[in-house]
Amino acid sequence: MSMNMKKIKLKHTVIVEGKYDKIKLGNIVDATILTTDGFRIYSNREKQALIRNIAAKTGIIIFTDSDAAGRRIRSFIKNIIGGSDDPNGIINIYLPQITGKEKRKSAPSKENLLGVEGADNQIIAELFERFKINVPESELGIRKITKIDFYEDGFSGKSGSSEKRGCLCEYLNLPPMSANALLEAVNILSDFEEYKRIASGFDA
Repeated sequence: MSMNMKKIKLKHTVIVEGKYDKIKLGNIVDATILTTDGFRIYSNREKQALIRNIAAKTGIIIFTDSDAAGRRIRSFIKNIIGGSDDPNGIINIYLPQITGKEKRKSAPSKENLLGVEGADNQIIAELFERFKINVPESELGIRKITKIDFYEDGFSGKSGSSEKRGCLCEYLNLPPMSANALLEAVNILSDFEEYKRIASGFDA
């Protein structure tokens, strides 16, 4: 992807395996990107619950490596959501099987295949192009919920913050989460105005 090409704006949240995949994809698409941290997703109940909620709210795109490990993680995510391929639930984007080795690695993978981090930018851009959305000027620069907002609204750093986070998690149908994890979830599952409405309800 050339330096003057705009990022592809997506409404869906994209699920990738690792942090290097996230960095690579973040240079190509304008979207929320979550990592499974490899097979750690199997035991991470918070991340599983978050993915289920996101699938229902915005829909998700699964973009894992094309090797056996990537296929296993893809299958696991589909199973925890319990849905079929659907633009409003799960979209599967498959990386072509290309032989090679990532630059940062000393040896190729077991199957000698490039992962997301090693794939050509243009190939990835072409895979995502058909899911792009046009964003009206009025939607640019949307206000994000920040750590300061969380503190001011009593969800972190104050007496009773843990209990208040628990109420917010219950409202959003999420398991108990740390402040940072919940902040990430809230930014995906609601906009700033909706968040403030929910937060004010807890103070009523």
